[in-house]
Amino acid sequence: MSSTGSGAYEGFTPEERAAMKEHAQEQKKAARRASREEKAAEAERDVLAKIAEMDEADRIMAERVHAVVTASAPDLAPKLWYGMPAYARDGKIVCFFQSAAKFKSRYATLGFSDQAHLDDGAMWPAAFALTEVTGEVEARIAALVRQAVS
Repeated sequence: MSSTGSGAYEGFTPEERAAMKEHAQEQKKAARRASREEKAAEAERDVLAKIAEMDEADRIMAERVHAVVTASAPDLAPKLWYGMPAYARDGKIVCFFQSAAKFKSRYATLGFSDQAHLDDGAMWPAAFALTEVTGEVEARIAALVRQAVS
């Protein structure tokens, strides 16, 4: 949400409104699907289509994140969440990829929801900035995803 320098509320940013509209469309589309298998197949196609629409740098990272997440936790179901590729267990989001372009950020984000089992004491990271997905980063993502679903 945005506000002026004086603290006056200006409402949601255009990017936030767009994400909310995408989420509403995702929910309507999911409700229209027939069988569970059909829903899963179409949801994955939607995720891959959204990744294909991204600019090159985000797309390359999103493709690698998708490959690592689906290989590391095959029980997570790909689906769109507020227009972002996400991965869910029993319909609840565990992790997601947010492109840098989504909210005009200088880096992409790999985020985890409260469904992820990443707890480490009284404080732990729930999101990670991504500027590149190297072999080392892929290994770290794989370990985080495996821990998240453990």
